[in-house]
Amino acid sequence: MAVVWDQLEQYQPVVMKMLANSIKKGRVAHAYLFEGQRGTGKKDVSLLFAKSLFCLNRLDYKPCDECRNCRRIESRNHPDVHWIDPDGQSIKKGQIEALQEEFAKTGVESKQKLYIIHHADKMTTNAANSLLKFLEEPHAGTMAILLTEQFHRMLTTIISRCQVLSFQPLPPALLADWLKAQQIPPHFALLAAHVTNNREEALEWSRNDWFAEARKIVLQLYEALNQNEFQALLILQEKWAPHFQEKEQIDMGLDLLLYLYRDILHVQLGQLEHVIYCDRLDDLRQWALTCPQNRLTNNMSAILQAKARLNTNMNVQLLMEQLILKLKGGTTFV
Repeated sequence: MAVVWDQLEQYQPVVMKMLANSIKKGRVAHAYLFEGQRGTGKKDVSLLFAKSLFCLNRLDYKPCDECRNCRRIESRNHPDVHWIDPDGQSIKKGQIEALQEEFAKTGVESKQKLYIIHHADKMTTNAANSLLKFLEEPHAGTMAILLTEQFHRMLTTIISRCQVLSFQPLPPALLADWLKAQQIPPHFALLAAHVTNNREEALEWSRNDWFAEARKIVLQLYEALNQNEFQALLILQEKWAPHFQEKEQIDMGLDLLLYLYRDILHVQLGQLEHVIYCDRLDDLRQWALTCPQNRLTNNMSAILQAKARLNTNMNVQLLMEQLILKLKGGTTFV
């Protein structure tokens, strides 16, 4: 199902307003640079913007999504819209030169041509310099959209010749609503929406058995901490360690634990609308009665410290054992 303008206005209101105004006022720039984290909608916006520029039945600034041009752009088959993706690990000079040669020709079906470069930061030095010449002396009717997740790796000379539009991380609430619309249970939707800003990744995590088990183990670990540190260390050894093996997995596990402590704090503050583990609300209320706020904040700080130390050379098993004792109040990090 094609993404529509109204959906993207929810995710990236500033970007979509600027593009809408440029279309309505007939002031479309010859080059745009869309920059932002992965999964923030850059590719969707570039596709939709291309449709608006070529649509045969455009309604104000919105494409109809039904005409011949809209359908062909959706399937990447329009002769005047060209897509450039990395060839292997990089975008090479030959790809840019082929693009320049193509754009020297008259448009097949219209007076305008558009090229969209994904991962523009992956251009080789020669490719970037070749593109720079193209941007400095664009052919009439030629437009460019460059997409990057690594804005700092772009040549400043290229940046200066583009209108830069920055894409913000997707709000978790909106992402969770989208996941719920895909039939994902609310408690998984909310959790997945907090571990990633990417819709596809969030959908994948929310359907992932490893992720579901990770959530279960984190809850078991917290319940064990309510008993004694020996029970918690047992859970750590028998369940946590076998499941969270890679550093990236451990980092996510710590995030899930952090969200749980934060939920308890939200309950204490009466902010139920911010609760992520919404299916465990009764337990959260009970836990909120037995854990002072200063204890919660100290434990959340301890988890953040553990996340920071995870990227050092410290032994991971020792790190987690120290964290368990810290959460239980038995020791501090050294």
